[in-house]
Amino acid sequence: MNYANCDNNTDLISGVRQATKCTGAKDPKHPKDPKQLGPLVLAYIGDTIYDLFVRTELVDSTTLTAHGLHIGAAKRVCAKAQAAAFRRIEALLTDDESAVFRRGRNAHMGSVPKNAAIIDYRIATGMEALVGYLYLSGKDERLSQLMRIALHDTAEIAEQAEK
Repeated sequence: MNYANCDNNTDLISGVRQATKCTGAKDPKHPKDPKQLGPLVLAYIGDTIYDLFVRTELVDSTTLTAHGLHIGAAKRVCAKAQAAAFRRIEALLTDDESAVFRRGRNAHMGSVPKNAAIIDYRIATGMEALVGYLYLSGKDERLSQLMRIALHDTAEIAEQAEK
């Protein structure tokens, strides 16, 4: 599946939903509104979904070995790369999406990785919170649209991983 070349492709997210039986936070054990979840909980889910988009795009767009895929993915999911990805979509966000991002960015974190700038780490956490929110809200088309734009340079990263 190559979601990057489609205008309205939510196959990746739909496949995850079917595999996990997640239908957009309709489990009675959880709040019905993902806005009620803590920002770090949203980021926890968003981290996985973001990583899945990156890995899927790398597999679809390259012929890298498993090691090359790992290196390419690591370059795409680090805080600096996620902050850059967010900057590509920032102007496209709705007011609600911006609010979710800010909640994630401003969340109190216990520690920051030593190899990441604090601002990049905070922006990356906000980005992950946004991705988690869109996924749990069932806004698959919007999530796919934003991720296509955010990850538009995946091929360049993959080429660098080959070197």
